[in-house]
Amino acid sequence: MVAMLKLLVLLVTLAGVFSVPLQDKITPRSGEACGYESCPVTENGVLNVHIVAHTHDDVGWLKTVDQYYYGSRNRVQKAGVQYIIDSVVKELWEDPKRKFIYVETAFFWKWWVRQPESIRDKVHTLVRQGRLQFVGGAWSMNDEAASHYQSTIDQFTWGLSKLNETFGTCGLPRVGWQIDPFGHSREFASLLAAMGYDGLFLGRIDYQDKSSRLHNQDMEMVWRGDDVLGKSSDIFTGVLFNTYSPPPGFCFDVLCDDEPIIDDPDSPLFNVDDKIDDFISTCFKMALAYRTDNILVTMGDDFHYQDATMWFKNLDKLIEYANLKSAKDGLNVKLFYSTPTCYLKSVRDANPELPIKQDDFFPYASDSTAYWTGYFTSRPTTKYFEREGNNYLQMVKQLQVLAGLEEHNKFVLNELKSAMGVMQHHDAITGTEKQHVTHDYERLLNQAIDDALLIARQAFNKVTQGDALKPPLFEYARCRLNESSCHASETSDQFIITVYNSLGWDLKEALRIPVVEGSYEVYAPNGQKIDSQLVPIPPLVLKIPTRHSSATHELVFIARLHALGIKSFYIKKIKKNKRDSHTHDYYNVGSNVRSHGLNVKPTIIDNFENRAKRDTSDLDITFHYYPGCVGNNRVPANRSSGAYIFRPNATSPKQLNPLTTENFNGVLVDEKRVVYDQKVLSVRRHYKELEFIENEWLVGPIDISDDVGKEFAVRYQSDILNNGEFYTDSNGRQVLKRKLNQRPQWNVTLAEPIAGNYYPVTNEIYIENGDKRLTVLTDRSQGGTSLQEGQVELMLHRRLLHDDAFGVGEALNETANGEGLVVRGRHRIFTTKDEVLLRKNILQLHQQPIVFVSEAHIPYDQWLTLDNCHRFLKSSLPDGLHLLTLEPRGEQLLLRFENYKDTNMQIDISNLFDGIKINGIHETNLAGNRWKEDVESFEWRKEREFADSFNKQYGGNGETSHVSSNGQIQDEGFNVALKGKEIRTFVIDYDLVKKETL
Repeated sequence: MVAMLKLLVLLVTLAGVFSVPLQDKITPRSGEACGYESCPVTENGVLNVHIVAHTHDDVGWLKTVDQYYYGSRNRVQKAGVQYIIDSVVKELWEDPKRKFIYVETAFFWKWWVRQPESIRDKVHTLVRQGRLQFVGGAWSMNDEAASHYQSTIDQFTWGLSKLNETFGTCGLPRVGWQIDPFGHSREFASLLAAMGYDGLFLGRIDYQDKSSRLHNQDMEMVWRGDDVLGKSSDIFTGVLFNTYSPPPGFCFDVLCDDEPIIDDPDSPLFNVDDKIDDFISTCFKMALAYRTDNILVTMGDDFHYQDATMWFKNLDKLIEYANLKSAKDGLNVKLFYSTPTCYLKSVRDANPELPIKQDDFFPYASDSTAYWTGYFTSRPTTKYFEREGNNYLQMVKQLQVLAGLEEHNKFVLNELKSAMGVMQHHDAITGTEKQHVTHDYERLLNQAIDDALLIARQAFNKVTQGDALKPPLFEYARCRLNESSCHASETSDQFIITVYNSLGWDLKEALRIPVVEGSYEVYAPNGQKIDSQLVPIPPLVLKIPTRHSSATHELVFIARLHALGIKSFYIKKIKKNKRDSHTHDYYNVGSNVRSHGLNVKPTIIDNFENRAKRDTSDLDITFHYYPGCVGNNRVPANRSSGAYIFRPNATSPKQLNPLTTENFNGVLVDEKRVVYDQKVLSVRRHYKELEFIENEWLVGPIDISDDVGKEFAVRYQSDILNNGEFYTDSNGRQVLKRKLNQRPQWNVTLAEPIAGNYYPVTNEIYIENGDKRLTVLTDRSQGGTSLQEGQVELMLHRRLLHDDAFGVGEALNETANGEGLVVRGRHRIFTTKDEVLLRKNILQLHQQPIVFVSEAHIPYDQWLTLDNCHRFLKSSLPDGLHLLTLEPRGEQLLLRFENYKDTNMQIDISNLFDGIKINGIHETNLAGNRWKEDVESFEWRKEREFADSFNKQYGGNGETSHVSSNGQIQDEGFNVALKGKEIRTFVIDYDLVKKETL
């Protein structure tokens, strides 16, 4: 009902949008120009000062998204986005010389759909004339540490589609604008290059890095996004001089205290001469850091331009009087309204020789004690929920197409796209927002998932019963499996488990379903009874404060799932007097108390590790916590650990004491459970049919009765001599080498040797030496490092009692039901170097099968007559290929394939999907908003020195592109070729045809 009301409101709001043909609104008319053609003319031999009017509008931070948009709760922060856009449009309309940029499509679209046609017409004119330009253009300005490349691509695709549909080519952002994220990833640079962006501008980089770049004129560079992709991943990258703020003394917003420009000579406040002298002096100082006669001066800040008149009136005067003084005194400086796009064009025209960058901008530090590495882990339950949201989004996008569902479903699908786009914001997934904003993010995502599950229920019903319109037989409820809680399975003597695998290959997954103690039988769709095992839920899980459940055990079984497949299992609770060969209870084979300092490697674990042919006999797992620093934050030495900052008050963490251990041995899984002091639980598992060791951990509630904030970490200690080197993934895709206490491009000094060696881990961290490797996969984004030889460390949970003074104004002290937040998660441990096996397992943990539990209202015999096993992919994709995206696009579909190998791959998509006939294919850029043939990349002159140095220290291949062992390959009809590490995006014309069943 809520979703339908939203739809009606939106339809009414949009009723007048297309009363004039859209093509007439978006096509530049005679005398109009947008994009690069609208840029001001620069002069040779003159310092060209590009005045960029902008606002930075966080999609949630100190206030919620709606509070920011509507301008409510101004006691918290005076900010109202609707007033910003209203005011800017009015002021731009007043003077054709003025320009402005806007970034966050989430806010712009919220504003746009509420405007009358008269205002929309003005905005169309401003966009056609290049006076209002979009930069970035994703749904939000995403984080680059905790975000995953799949979600980043999705939220760019969503935001850019709105701009493309509304403004056409003139609404196309040409540059990325990542001015506020707390560090920058190499994979993000690669993604932007693949989306066809010509440049990228950054605000925050490490203070030591910035000092070095300012001194060496290295503030602008060519960033190579991926060594395998080579030249195609290059993107111009510029670091802004003032982060994104105005020069000191020149903030003319209603939120600022700087003096306006007063040009009345009769006024005692007349200050034009002093103001202009100061500004020109500042411009020449900035110019020393850049290699061309162009500088970009940001004129705006957080939520500026609510009264745009103040800004534009003063900027008009600044430009006018500075140019007059330059002409009079021969200063050779020229000021004008510009945009980052136009600045980039001017730099390109100057054709400087630029340094090369091949690493990333992590970790970020703003001073000697402020390493922004705590947010890699902050709010771990939110980070996990975001990953769940992605899994639901991929599922419903696929099912909307594959099941041939009704067009009106796309409203709830778009609601989930929007919620996930908001979650990528650099104050959302990062956990650096106020607590009430966290709750609102979770509310938005939870509601969007609930609404979008309409698509899953319709699809399952259609597949199972042959008609999506029939009354559904099952409820298909989602459960809180991370808390071992599920109403349907706890209260029913017979129930149905329905699982959807959104990956493009068959896989096996261990399912753990909460139940009450008893005996159960599990049946596959073909009627075969399959092995299952009953294990008790650990007491610390039963005591999770937010858990409301009667379940005492988990029913474990291995589900064999088809590629892009739906599969259901029938569960019966039975009465029996003796053990059944197919239903196995747990065996408790030992319980004891271990003394502090002893390794906690159970014999049973050693046994099953040998059976699994995994050499982990020397692996030791220990848990620790860092006490957080406390200070007044007035000077670096008094910096507190907080939501952003990790600053431990110890040179080494405190190791936890193991209190009790229990071993459980069964037909499917062996477990070793260790309870530690400080309310920490570790469950080490080996599933007999799976390739990894799993460490399920639980932390919390964190005890703060001693008034000490604590940051908990796990350490995996092996006998590998890694020489201070370790590897972390970049947004879940490529992997970068890290060296303890080093940075590739400058000589780093670390006043914080622990925090300064932490890096973001989205999916994977490993160490290796020769043929030995220890890899740990995470179920959410976390901070990780290797501080000692043979060791992998990951931070799990943080509870702190003081703010770190970077704006959020609250301590990171999450509670639930009056107690500290409990976090439960999983790591999967591998010792193999099989890259295909690892990559598949990384994707399987990230994009996990989605489980629904339904009460069985029909008997087992009737259930057997239904289509309970259906796959939409006729066969698994070959190793190396990942179906990254399958989603509706109008009457077409958008399809992305990723080659995760370094070598070339081919796939014939003509007969790939069951139920879909491919009629035509047209390639786009990565984001799906431009045809591939329309994308042209800028060429830049590059220095060679760093590339050679980088190759010696960190690997890579410098200027040259990776040459695949398969040589050059080309498309042939529907036979699509992908180079090593390439992602390709296609718009597909298709028809639905009768589906085949297994």
